[in-house]
Amino acid sequence: MRQLIRYGLVGLASNLTIYIIYLLITYLGVEPKKAMTVLYVIGAFIGFVSHRRWTFTHRGTLIGSGARFFMAHLFGYMINFIILLTFVDRFGYSHQWVQAAAIIVVAGFLFVAFRYFVFPKAGEGGEGSK
Repeated sequence: MRQLIRYGLVGLASNLTIYIIYLLITYLGVEPKKAMTVLYVIGAFIGFVSHRRWTFTHRGTLIGSGARFFMAHLFGYMINFIILLTFVDRFGYSHQWVQAAAIIVVAGFLFVAFRYFVFPKAGEGGEGSK
């Protein structure tokens, strides 16, 4: 439960900030999928440091967890991109609302991926955390 609370705090702070920037730059004319792509990469870098050290207190190798983090985010990015492509480009929904929902969907996916794949505790298939 402590990990979920910490994940939520880090995610709320970083995603809210990034979402506000997303709204600003799309308002200024940047295409939504391009804006999401750039901001997703920035958010992922911020998240790696925060989640590795504070949320999951991971003690394994930086290279191993970094590679798994990249793979998890690659899937998270694809989920986000497909959500925008489908609901904005195909069905015509407002990108602002679709991106807000996508953040929640991707955050749920990433928590599970981080917890069990990227930063697993010792004995859960990874190199260990505590």
